[in-house]
Amino acid sequence: MTTGTLYLIPNTLGSSQVGADLPAIIPDEVLKTSAMLDYFIAENRKTARTHLKRVAEIHPLKKPLQQIDMAELNVRTGKASLPALLEPLLGGRDAGLISEAGVPAVADPGAELVRLAQEKGIPVRPLVGPSSLLLSLMASGLNGQSFAFNGYLPIDSDQRARRIRTLEERSHKDHQTQLFIETPYRNAALLNALCQHCHPDTRLCIATNVSLPDESIETLTVAAWRERLKKGKQPDFQRKPTVFLFLAN
Repeated sequence: MTTGTLYLIPNTLGSSQVGADLPAIIPDEVLKTSAMLDYFIAENRKTARTHLKRVAEIHPLKKPLQQIDMAELNVRTGKASLPALLEPLLGGRDAGLISEAGVPAVADPGAELVRLAQEKGIPVRPLVGPSSLLLSLMASGLNGQSFAFNGYLPIDSDQRARRIRTLEERSHKDHQTQLFIETPYRNAALLNALCQHCHPDTRLCIATNVSLPDESIETLTVAAWRERLKKGKQPDFQRKPTVFLFLAN
């Protein structure tokens, strides 16, 4: 029997992108594909259903929303549970892996499921949609030819300082842009740590709420960020998803 296809379905980067705004963020063909599926694997059932409700305003869903099957895959999902999520696909049913925000399997727990699908010979189709990481890199003015995403930096201050210095050394040696993220309520602490431990001439980009109405993407030297903080001019990024990028000279 032919297996189903695992579609990697992007989501918007914020809840304010609703209804008629969707085609400006996610291509119409992706919305059509989402509407034709009746089995989804999502980080959170509630937010995935909210997204599908928006899709239904543009394209009719294959089934009523309450009849669409929805399984959860998040940081609490053990590896032993992954095969069961793919059983419907092995039986020939298509499925959509949908991210909480942005694209699946990038800074997202769906990567392990994609790996398993590849091992089982299930076709995987990534669909076009917004990625805060790539959008931030595009707008940063930093090196887009060589870059690395490092996820979250350590919370412990000493470990964080060492990690920042290591990444800055790598950035200088390889002329490589370093990207990382932080839990939104700790954005200010991370910026302070970067200003404390990076060289003054390192260029640092702070990209907040990318693609949303209050989007802010700004690149300055660490020295310039220090001056702003001294004057009490902190970025408007408290409790807002933010991508940090730097490139050492």
